[in-house]
Amino acid sequence: IHSFCKKDDHNKENLFNSLNYDVAAKKRKKDLLNNKTKIQYFHQEKWIYVHKGSTKERHGYCTLGEAFNRLDFSSAILDSRRFNYVVRLLELIAKSQLTSLSGIAQKNYMNILEKVVQKVLEDQQNIRLIRELLQTLYTSLCTLVQRVGKSVLVGNINMWVHRMESILHWQQQLNNIQITRPAFKGTTLTDLPLCLQLNIMQRLSDGRDLVSLGQVAPDLQVLSEDRLLWKKLCQYHFTDRQIRKRLILSDKGQLDWKKMYFKLIRCYPRKEQYGDTLQLCRHCHILSWKGTDHPCTANNPETCSTSLSPQDFINLFRF
Repeated sequence: IHSFCKKDDHNKENLFNSLNYDVAAKKRKKDLLNNKTKIQYFHQEKWIYVHKGSTKERHGYCTLGEAFNRLDFSSAILDSRRFNYVVRLLELIAKSQLTSLSGIAQKNYMNILEKVVQKVLEDQQNIRLIRELLQTLYTSLCTLVQRVGKSVLVGNINMWVHRMESILHWQQQLNNIQITRPAFKGTTLTDLPLCLQLNIMQRLSDGRDLVSLGQVAPDLQVLSEDRLLWKKLCQYHFTDRQIRKRLILSDKGQLDWKKMYFKLIRCYPRKEQYGDTLQLCRHCHILSWKGTDHPCTANNPETCSTSLSPQDFINLFRF
């Protein structure tokens, strides 16, 4: 009996150690996917198949979160042609689609956002764009966190509070950026002829960039107030019908195109322009970045591709 009891205690000890090992293994696996880890969960595929329409069997197979996981958005932000596209997509998701993402997709979202912030802190470009993205996300999270207990967010509420604190920290870092003047002392924008300076200004698609550029030097301030410059900007973003509804006259009785532009952007969406976009093949329903080869059976695959705006990409997964 004594030997049997000793043997039984030995088995219990082994069982206890085995349970401890299983718990520790599960904890390590959970910590690996924890939000604080820097390891990102990405398939990094160059293309994915998107089902046409939705049926009981197909629904949920390729959702917005699944597409966000599988397409390589993490590398896309390093490409200057795709950076604005990804940032706009992150902003649209923050506004209305955050709760439709799975837990893994939400972690990927925050990881990509952190990489975006770090890139901006390093190269000091697109600061205003990321400020607006962070403010949009923080506002949405404030609304969603207040609805705790209604299954609107995946995960513990403390985790989301920690993420909101990270967003505030990133905003503070962006506010503390000091733009350093380049050491290069060659030809600058103000050294060019006025016609070339004006031509360069006409390439800017955001009126706020024109205002900021006009604050650099007195000569640029004069050019940034050019009526023709603001007229072309209004005609680029808005239709004639929209412009006619928002006419504003200056003190001299002329159309004040600058005031009209800022009034129009409050009423209508501006025209979006991106260097590179996601494309959907109408023949085989494969989604990929522009210029990416995919196994298409069409005779001329280039003619079957349709460019998708960030909003079109989100609408693709609405059933």
